[in-house]
Amino acid sequence: MTTIQFSTLFENNYDALMNFARKLTRNHNDAEDLVQETAIKAYKGLHTFKVGSNFKSWAFTILKNTFINKYHKKRKRAIVNKPIEDFTFALEHKYNLRNDAISQLYIQDLEKKISSLTDTCKVPFLMHTRGYQYNEISESLDIPLGTVKSRINYARTKLKKVLNNAMAA
Repeated sequence: MTTIQFSTLFENNYDALMNFARKLTRNHNDAEDLVQETAIKAYKGLHTFKVGSNFKSWAFTILKNTFINKYHKKRKRAIVNKPIEDFTFALEHKYNLRNDAISQLYIQDLEKKISSLTDTCKVPFLMHTRGYQYNEISESLDIPLGTVKSRINYARTKLKKVLNNAMAA
């Protein structure tokens, strides 16, 4: 594929990519940055694109993975620095954290477990913790609503186990 062909395909899908990026980032400027980064990564990875396959789907995958990698890292601190009580599943047990040092250990365990989740569960879970509604997540990730709910529930279940194990220790 030539540079001109790539440019044409990317320009034809630019609006769709911007809409998807805006849904993920909830910010026009961040969405523009994300699409630009996607363009760069797509161009650099052009050799991996199979001619005849769906360019839009390929570009969306790059955009989604870029969002996961870049914006998750960028906002990781914001999520981790939230009090553990902000997570709804933690409220169910009303954990009483003894002091800040122990609290930090629990948060680190939770952070590790979130990082260890597969992207298919991690992305919907993190989007939900950032205030996205189930239907917004479903539309943004282009997956069925039931799948979103089950993936978020799976992530919560895994994280509950971490909290239960930490509290038992």
